[in-house]
Amino acid sequence: MNQPSFHRPAAAAEAEADARAFEAFAQDQDALDIEAATWAARRRNGLDAQGQAEFDAWLAAAPAHARALEDMQATLGQLRQMAPADVAALRRGFERQARPAAERRRWRPDQGQGQGAQRRSWLAHAAAALLVVVVAGAGWGGIERWRALPSFEQAFATERGQQTVVTLPDADADAGGSTLQLDTSTRLQAQLFRDRREVQLQDGQALFTVHSDARRPFHVRAGNLRITVVGTKFSVRHTAAGLDAGRTVVAVEQGHVRVARADAAAAAPVELLAGQMVAGDASGHIGAVAQIAPDAVAPWRAGRVSFDNTPLAQALAEFERYRSTGLVINDPAVADLRVGGSYNVQQFARFVDSLALMLPVRLIPRGEQREIVLRRP
Repeated sequence: MNQPSFHRPAAAAEAEADARAFEAFAQDQDALDIEAATWAARRRNGLDAQGQAEFDAWLAAAPAHARALEDMQATLGQLRQMAPADVAALRRGFERQARPAAERRRWRPDQGQGQGAQRRSWLAHAAAALLVVVVAGAGWGGIERWRALPSFEQAFATERGQQTVVTLPDADADAGGSTLQLDTSTRLQAQLFRDRREVQLQDGQALFTVHSDARRPFHVRAGNLRITVVGTKFSVRHTAAGLDAGRTVVAVEQGHVRVARADAAAAAPVELLAGQMVAGDASGHIGAVAQIAPDAVAPWRAGRVSFDNTPLAQALAEFERYRSTGLVINDPAVADLRVGGSYNVQQFARFVDSLALMLPVRLIPRGEQREIVLRRP
């Protein structure tokens, strides 16, 4: 009998397209079928020591895994006996499923394929097995490409003065996923993979409430730091202006967080518990651990900013992240004057009114702006 066409190795671009199409298909299929088909294909191509250890761990994780693998190996054997036309029919169904959601109806492998629960079950197994083999091509590289693709990827951003909360689809609907609370002027990118969850905080600050999943650690990359957790609640700040400009600040409200340089495996990570914080500079050097009251983490959630011996220019830059202040400083001596206190960002006028009481300054109108200058005796 002729060998099915899915045994032919694909070109690199074709394999990449197959991997992405397979990801679209896999989203709507039984996860155990996909896992079993993947391990069946990996074992057929040979496992190295690490792969064998991973397989043994997967097999031991649940009795259902061995049964699923046995069924899938039998299905793969049956597929090899199928006529090329039947294989092509399954492949066409796969390609329909791979189209964007707006351009396709949901495809199930039992549509137009006969009747009966047993037939539908076999077709679902066959489709998963076929698609894993299609992606794998003649070797393991195709599946590696698929495994390297994110199952979810989205960018989030807030405008100046805006805050928002987003929930990641990294848990069952009943459990609820990780939540990301973004402060004003914040940009980040979230990606979910099969073995990890990744967030790149490009600018701004966010509070992370992470759904616990020991199989998929949660990583946040900000500046030159990498923050790793399994399940916890913590904030990360990395801004170009305002408080701690150019630095990355991590503060833990609940749980346990590991902070390390993103580009230096040799450097020992810093372990943070609730009520602790740490800051890293632009090069990734991590400073000393400091104490912070857990309820004082991320005060911006309540619309407040806090200053402690903060240069006036930096305090104004922090307010500018939320709104236009209409104030300018041209004198370095004024810029370096220090301020303290906690302020509501919506009541900026109170901060302005307090300046002349806290500091030897006055405000001079300059067109549509006001300049803060030293008050001369």
